[in-house]
Amino acid sequence: MTSIHDVARAAGVSISTVSYALSGKRAVTEATRRRVEAAVEQLGYRPNAGARMLAGRRTFILAVTEPVRPDTYAPAHMAFVAATAAAARRYDYDVLLLTRDEATGGLDRVTGSRLVDGVVVLDVTRDDERAELVRRLGVPAVVVGVPDDTNGLVCVDLDFEAAARLAVDRLVDAGHRVLGLLGHPGSTYERGSNFPPRIRDAFLAHAAARGVEARLATPERGEQHVRDAVDDLLGPAGDLTGLVMHCDEGAQRTALDQLAVRGVPAPERVSVVSAASTFDTSALPVPLDVIPLVPERSCDRAVELVMQQLDGTVAPTVELLAPTYVSHGSVRERGALDAAP
Repeated sequence: MTSIHDVARAAGVSISTVSYALSGKRAVTEATRRRVEAAVEQLGYRPNAGARMLAGRRTFILAVTEPVRPDTYAPAHMAFVAATAAAARRYDYDVLLLTRDEATGGLDRVTGSRLVDGVVVLDVTRDDERAELVRRLGVPAVVVGVPDDTNGLVCVDLDFEAAARLAVDRLVDAGHRVLGLLGHPGSTYERGSNFPPRIRDAFLAHAAARGVEARLATPERGEQHVRDAVDDLLGPAGDLTGLVMHCDEGAQRTALDQLAVRGVPAPERVSVVSAASTFDTSALPVPLDVIPLVPERSCDRAVELVMQQLDGTVAPTVELLAPTYVSHGSVRERGALDAAP
């Protein structure tokens, strides 16, 4: 590993001169500064984090706060952490992951000690204390999600409301008049998670606007809970023909199995759309049309916005990313379902 001694030797100056040239704490001649910078570039030297902090320079570390809660679906949430880390590396940054549910203490500590240059807030809740903290700290920060109070924040997220409307439109335009939403566990909504209610509320409102019946189920985790929820959505008359699923992969697999058990398999009898899913729905037993939630889209943009704040000023904003629809053949015209043997 290249040290400050190597830089001093290559530039033909003392160690203290290298330090002064890099920190700007004392004046050095222009020729000396250029020799030091050339040696730094040639050798790939990077001051350690402590030295950079003392010199008022960047640490090249971002804090990523992602609380791990009892109902956290780890594969999806860790995909956002990995996407943030990959985006940071493209700017030659590392990440410091804060996973405690009580995350404000960790943020206070790492920002107060100047250990990090900026913050990315993941899995934000509707009334998230971390949002208030980054407002107060005044550090470069981006919230991935949309809390109820976005005043003074830079937020980026998938447009979940538009995703729900897109799913409803796809089914209604195919002739379906009774739709169901299989959502996340009820506890997820109760703790104030910001995105499941956005899907739920937009689904119900847009179904009403399109003049179709809408049903909702939010089962707790476990196969039997999901099976019971699917039965509730099908209804006593079994008249449900359009289903939107906004839940984890295991729940979607169980739901597809239960439809088959009830004699109304997808897509022959029930058309299905998977909404805001982070996994590959084409690999399910029944490949599902999907409106994907792509961690890289949100996290790439979040890190880009942090970098813009480090280099200047970014006005508070809520940036919603437009959803896309990927068809795998799981939505069929209502008439085709009626004609199926």
